[in-house]
Amino acid sequence: MFNIIEAITEGRKGIGIFAAGLLAGTAGIRILTSEDARKVYVQGTAAALRGKEEVMTTATTLRENCEDIYAEAVQVNEKRAARREAEEIIEDAAV
Repeated sequence: MFNIIEAITEGRKGIGIFAAGLLAGTAGIRILTSEDARKVYVQGTAAALRGKEEVMTTATTLRENCEDIYAEAVQVNEKRAARREAEEIIEDAAV
């Protein structure tokens, strides 16, 4: 018999917790859809867009610098290869 009373009491606690959750959820929805909350969402989104633009600008600059470095490295290797080829021609002519 004690277990039945305990089960009923626990059931009431569960209903109370459910009701409190429902109330908090309803209040939360009202808060999240309020005009003040909308202003916060707009400002947050605007800040994120500004951040994205800054990241894209930095990425573009970095990409351009990497392309320049690559082009210079290719030139260095071409000059080195040409110099080696010239040295080999001179060595072949001396033999």
